[in-house]
Amino acid sequence: LHHPGMNEAVVATPPATLAIEVIRALHSLETQLEEALEPLGLSLAKLGALSKLFAAGEPMPLSTLAERLACVRSNITQLVDRLDAEKLVTRSDDPRDRRSVRAELTAKGRERHAAGMRALDKVERDLLSRLTLSEQNDFLRYLRILRGDD
Repeated sequence: LHHPGMNEAVVATPPATLAIEVIRALHSLETQLEEALEPLGLSLAKLGALSKLFAAGEPMPLSTLAERLACVRSNITQLVDRLDAEKLVTRSDDPRDRRSVRAELTAKGRERHAAGMRALDKVERDLLSRLTLSEQNDFLRYLRILRGDD
């Protein structure tokens, strides 16, 4: 994926080097994002749940939240327990299904979600500031190619 400049030689990378470097970069990014969220009392998992609830704009059954987060139901229950204890969400019975429980963002949850998104945005801007605009566009294009989106 390296496009050499005029004075750079093309060097073949050993097998699996690209995969290892991508994994290391993702781990570093995850660490930076978690560190940015920690002072807000958030984690990527908590912010992910808040984001899904924010996008829904209405109470969401825990089973739907689990599906949207690609998570097992027991993990969602524990996550919502923590969010509820912090007054970021409330639980309510689903009037359409007595067996179902729904989660809904509170005003405090919406505020914390917004703060978390600002924190992630700052990390992203700081990271991307290391690249020129052209490099940023190339980087996004390369990511799409690696994902098979081209």
